[in-house]
Amino acid sequence: MSSRPSPVPRIGVLGTGSYLPHGTRSNEDVAATVDVTPEWITQRTGIRTRHIAAPDQAASDLAADAVRAAVAAAGIDIDQLDVLIAATSTPDELVPSTACRVQALTGARNAVALDVDAACAGWLFAAKVAHDWLRGSRGARYAAVVGVDVFSKFLDPTDRATAVLFADGAAATVLGPVPDGAGFSDFHLGSDGTGAHHVLIPAGGSRAPAGPATLDARGHHIHMDGRAVRDFIADVFPRLVRETLNRNDLRLADIDAFITHQPNPALLRGLGERIGIPDGRLVIVGDEVGNIGAASAPYALARAACAGQLPRGGRILLAVFGAGVTWGSALLTWTGASAIRVAPLHTRA
Repeated sequence: MSSRPSPVPRIGVLGTGSYLPHGTRSNEDVAATVDVTPEWITQRTGIRTRHIAAPDQAASDLAADAVRAAVAAAGIDIDQLDVLIAATSTPDELVPSTACRVQALTGARNAVALDVDAACAGWLFAAKVAHDWLRGSRGARYAAVVGVDVFSKFLDPTDRATAVLFADGAAATVLGPVPDGAGFSDFHLGSDGTGAHHVLIPAGGSRAPAGPATLDARGHHIHMDGRAVRDFIADVFPRLVRETLNRNDLRLADIDAFITHQPNPALLRGLGERIGIPDGRLVIVGDEVGNIGAASAPYALARAACAGQLPRGGRILLAVFGAGVTWGSALLTWTGASAIRVAPLHTRA
């Protein structure tokens, strides 16, 4: 007689953690190098301040602190992690993966470690990989997914299009089995490589290896077509919301929280009003941290959890978008675990 197969578990978020470096850059600091006023930056972006990594801090340092906090919040030991995925566009080095550096820093000795790069959409892409890994791998139970970027290392401080927006930070989630009816569902991810030139760091890879010419051309800084990126976000965010609701026969009022990438708080607020998202349900954190890339969405999730904005059984719509261009959405039904918290800010590893 054949044994009955074990049911495939539902996978959701068991704990969250975040890390912001101690250094900050105010609008006054940024304005001094880009020939605008602090008021102009606030009006156009909604950002008030940004956290900046120390010279000796790399992506893995920020990520390791966020992972430690998320693991503690989930109530598990670090060596119980089966998978550790880092989502980043600003790795410590081209080789090895930043996740391997995070594994060494945290002591997650039993975890398979790998990176995912889908730019600012990377955390949700990595969460999909971890979700499917846990559902499909016999014996695997817990995964840590960390979004981290240290954009300050790649900024031209005189470039208004990028210097006013980008900053540094990390946020992590521990994924694992949750009760029936909870957890992730309806992942939808997409990419359009014909838009890859809109946001990029053109030098340092195999197409334009580092050398005197790339340094002289400032090719190791972030280059962004601000108008193209704005148009992309203005199209993709409402579309992700609309299509997710339609696929699941839901209304805006059925969503308890909208967690998104945070490229520009002023733009997000305007789009939220245009879509008709109810007041208080679009979580905005970019005003206090700027655009922290792949960490933006998980940081927003962690802050919302800490602030009590995610009720037990609450339905969360996740929407992300980034360079590549890439985009994605998912639904997450919150478990309401009391252990979920956010790591203290302004701490050093």
